This record gives sequence, structure tokens and C-alpha cells, in this order.
Amino acid sequence: MFNRVITNQTKTMVLLMVVFTTVILIFGASVYFSIVNFSHQRFYELLKIRTTTIVQIEKGKEHLDLPENYILNSRNDEELPMERDYVFAVPEDSNFKKISHEVHIPDSFFKNIIRTGEANYNDSEFYYIGQSFKYQNKDYIAIASAKNHYVVHYLGFLKRTLITCMILSIFFSMIFSFYLSKTLFKPILKITGKVKEISSENLHLRLEPQADNKELNELVETFNTMLTRIETSFETQNHLIGNVSHELRTPLTSIMGEADVALSINRTAEEYKETLEIILDEAEKLDKKIKALLLIAQTGFDGKITKIDKVRVDQLLWDVIETLRRIDSRNNIYLDISMLPDNPKKLKVQGNEQLLHLAVANIINNGCKYSNHQQVKVSIGATDTDLYIIIKDNGIGIPESEMNKIYDPFFRASNTRNYEGYGIGLPLARNIVRMHNGELLVSSHENQGTTVQMRFPTIYGTILQEESPS
Repeated sequence: MFNRVITNQTKTMVLLMVVFTTVILIFGASVYFSIVNFSHQRFYELLKIRTTTIVQIEKGKEHLDLPENYILNSRNDEELPMERDYVFAVPEDSNFKKISHEVHIPDSFFKNIIRTGEANYNDSEFYYIGQSFKYQNKDYIAIASAKNHYVVHYLGFLKRTLITCMILSIFFSMIFSFYLSKTLFKPILKITGKVKEISSENLHLRLEPQADNKELNELVETFNTMLTRIETSFETQNHLIGNVSHELRTPLTSIMGEADVALSINRTAEEYKETLEIILDEAEKLDKKIKALLLIAQTGFDGKITKIDKVRVDQLLWDVIETLRRIDSRNNIYLDISMLPDNPKKLKVQGNEQLLHLAVANIINNGCKYSNHQQVKVSIGATDTDLYIIIKDNGIGIPESEMNKIYDPFFRASNTRNYEGYGIGLPLARNIVRMHNGELLVSSHENQGTTVQMRFPTIYGTILQEESPS
């Protein structure tokens, strides 16, 4: 239960505090023990110099008549704090217990001096260093001792100072850790807040990229792509019935019209056969459109299309134009092929032919309808990587204030009241274009007309990208 309450931000802050505290403690301890060790070594060096001086002084005397096991010389100079110097004759039996008791120095210290020639020792306050020397074939020990005020007083002050500094450093590291963790998680919290605002009513909202944060921007881009798929899927699934009724009405009208004309008067067998062929052709298109619409529902717009073909877009446009002219002879459509590429491979795209037919037919039919059957110009062109279809009419256009709503299902502009329609064609066309990794752009001015640009990646461009060195 406790782990559920702790957030990643808190965990990060605690981890940073632990790291900073550990580094500070290691640094403080290293400084303290380094200074302590240096002070000990330095003080021993001073005592060693003093001991050597004592030995030289004693050896410089003309005569040393010193009784054994007795303190022969004691000095109290001011060169070192509370300095006390001793010179002892080494007892013949090497028993230093009497001397040890008198000067309160362990007899092991004297034995170490005899064994190694030099030794040092310290108790809680005093530091001792001793050397052995010979004088007139007799062994002696010289000892210099003093109180290390630096260790006793100054290192105590250093310890208090370091502890205070470490406590302050830990306190400031807590503040810095909190600030750093908050800064690190601020973009994530911002994204989380934005995500919470997104619902089925405003799926058009998108996350904004974060400055100088490549990893987070990849997450934002992935999430926005997912939102695009969800938005399109939601619209398509939610309005599937409306799409079906809108898209199936055209071929049904054509079938009923042909049948009605055929039954109006007696005709020859050849004419009936021609009529039945038209009805069969339209019925097949109707069947394909039903499958295409059901395909949208089945895929849920996950970016995948079940049936993929290589589609020649110029041929697709001729078929769309022929179909629309057959539906309504008033449709005046001009196909501009002046921008056709020399290489026909650039006219091929990967996709579902019926879905593409559906999308293009919707846009061209809207152009004819809302321009009162004035000429609609359809242009096709291609680059090495992309194919473009541009559909331009001189119709009623779309009011500028309503351009942000044109992709909303069932939305119809305020100036379309005298025209039949359901507001389904453009959203459906955009969904299909997106399914083919393309882009649909609309520019329009009221009473001046509308231009729709559709862009699709070509098979030729995909091959070029695969062949180009990375």
C-alpha cells in the first residue's frame, strides 16, 4: 500500500538525496581523516627533530656519569607545547618497569626503541618519540614528548565545522533534489494534465512537444499519432450508419434509374443487355463500397488495411470521373494532366482501390454540387516521393469562421442549406487518406471556391528511401 502512494518523483528525490548525502559524507570524512593523519605525521616529525637534537647534545658532552634506571635529564622548552625531554640509561637487565612507572610510559615503548632503534607512542594527550644511542660503549635512550594542541583543540574545531557544513550541505541537497526532481517530472506532469483533458468530445486536441527533450518528444509524437488513429476510428465507428447511407445512395440511385428507364418502354434485347450490364457494374461497385465501409469498421483505423494493392491513380481518376458523369450528366469535370510525371511508376501508390475511389469521388462530387455544376478542375502531379491530387472548384466556398469544423461528422456550413448532404463525405475522405499515410488539406473562401489537396506517398518514393544509404 505504501509503495502505491510513493510517486516516481518522490523516489527520484529520495535517490538524489541519498546520492548527494553519501558523496558529502565521504568527502567530509576524507578531509577530516586526511588532516588528522597529516597532523599526526607532522607532529611526530617535529618530535623526531627534537629527539635527534637531544641525542647530539648528550653525545657532545665530555662525560656522562649516569646511574642506571634513573631519569637523567628532563627538559621543558617552549619550542613545542608542554614539551618534556628525557635521557635514560638502558638497565643491564633491560627491565624498564621502574622507569615506566616513574614517567608513566609503557615499558613496551622502551623495548620497541631498543629493538628498532626508534619508536613512537601517544596517549590521549601526549605524543612521544624515542631513539637509542651509544655513548662510551653504554646504551642510552633519548625521548622527546609534547602535547599536540592542534589535535586536541584545532581538530575538534575542524570536526564541528565539518559536521555543520555537512548538515547544511545535506539540507541544501534536499532542496536541490526536490527542485531537480520537480524540474525533471514537470514536462511529464504537464503531459499527464493535458491527457486528462482529452475525452471523446475533444479528440482533436494534441500534446505539445517539449523543448530540448528528444526522448519525451518521441513519446509525445507517438501519443499524438495514437490520438489521430483513435479520433479517426471514433468518428468512423460512431457514424458508420450515416456513412453507409450516404455512400450507398449513389450507386443505388444509378441502379434504380437504369431499371426505371429500361422499364419505361419496350427495348431491344441488346438495349436490355446493356442496361443490365450497367446495373451489374453499379451493383458490383455497391458491393465493393459496402466491403470498404465494413473494412473501416473492422480495422478500427489502426493504420493497417487488410487488402493492399498497387493502384494507378491516373486510371483511378478517370474511373471516378466516368462514374460521376454517369450519375449526373451535369457534372462538368476537367482532368488536367499537364503535370503528369514522365515516369509512370510515380503514379502508383500502395492502398485499397475501393477506399481511394470512395475518397476521391466524395471530394469531386462535393465540388460539382456546391459549384452548381460549374467546371471542377482535377489536377494530378507527382514528385519522387509523393503524389498529389488537387481538386479546385469555383463554388460557394466555406465561411472562414467555420473552417475549423469542416472535419466534424455531420457538420454542414451555414451557406449549404439549399444543397442536399449529410456532412459525411469530407471527414470520411480524410480518414481514408490518413489510412494510406497521406494528408488532406482544404483551403476555401466564401463565394470564391474551394481547393482540396490530397497527398499520398508513392511506391517509387518508398523504393528510393529503402535503396538510399542510411
